[in-house]
Amino acid sequence: MGYRVVVVGATGNVGREMLNILEERQFPVDEIAVLASRRSLGTEVSFGDKTLTTEDLETFDFTGWDMSLWAVGSAATKEHAPRAAAAGCVVIDNSSLYRYDPDVPLIVPEVNADAIHGYSKKNIIANPNCSTAQMVVALKPLHDRAKIKRVVVSTYQSVSGAGKDGMDELWDQTKAVYNPTAEVEAKKFTKEIAFNVIPHIDVFMEDGSTKEEWKMVAETKKIVDTAIKVTATCVRVPVFVGHSEAVNIEFEDFLDEDEAREILREAPGIMVIDKREDGGYVTPKECVGDYATFISRIRQDSTVENGINLWCVSDNLRKGAALNAVQIAETLGREVLKKG
Repeated sequence: MGYRVVVVGATGNVGREMLNILEERQFPVDEIAVLASRRSLGTEVSFGDKTLTTEDLETFDFTGWDMSLWAVGSAATKEHAPRAAAAGCVVIDNSSLYRYDPDVPLIVPEVNADAIHGYSKKNIIANPNCSTAQMVVALKPLHDRAKIKRVVVSTYQSVSGAGKDGMDELWDQTKAVYNPTAEVEAKKFTKEIAFNVIPHIDVFMEDGSTKEEWKMVAETKKIVDTAIKVTATCVRVPVFVGHSEAVNIEFEDFLDEDEAREILREAPGIMVIDKREDGGYVTPKECVGDYATFISRIRQDSTVENGINLWCVSDNLRKGAALNAVQIAETLGREVLKKG
């Protein structure tokens, strides 16, 4: 016996990826429903060899459904997710709405799967920000060995993190550079993204950081350890899919780079590609479509007593969003619901 599963926001990039991954990983689905906003109502999406037609989120009855994977904005989630949870359908939410709620577990299964049991307080589980998810997969096994004091991270985040509009803007602006018949103004981003980098993701906060940077700090503390100090600079780059991060980690105890490399090789969800030669590292283009978080450029930081640098790359539509949500669903099924 399998599960009755709902995918909310099935016509977007992440929603479609959720459907792909549910099929790829052979998640035990008995019945599946795909929901969308009214403007996308009736749109067809693929689930394996099946074609599904989207239903209306506003009128959908969640009674009798086991779990729902949400890939819509915070406003729609705020309106409808409590209704699903109250009907007994566990909500796995990809928006930022519930991430910082103390009664909602924020989960990356490779890191804190045991937190899954906290779902029962609200019948809701939160999926972390895409940039946080891949980083904490790398941090956790190292933290278990040497205890992390401080993390300094600079991100290189692809435009798919801003949705289809972000990808379209990069595509249109890039074409306009080579065929300058018309100027394509920046709409989704604050400046032209083609052939450029923008050190600004989400809104600015009072202390000068952006909301994206604040998310990485708050979520790392909630998922891994509240004692870890984190400072982030988040940058949008002209890459379609795949987030990259340069991560500097300071530990309480000494950790040799060779031992760090071996720890990461053995850690779940990680693939180490780290050769000190031309091309002996992974770039975002190479990680697209893969489940793993790739780690390269592991080396000692000689400027602090116990420091390591590394390069972290992952497909943000997968590990940063859809894959992590499906892994949460798998953990929920295996540890709690036990139907599949």
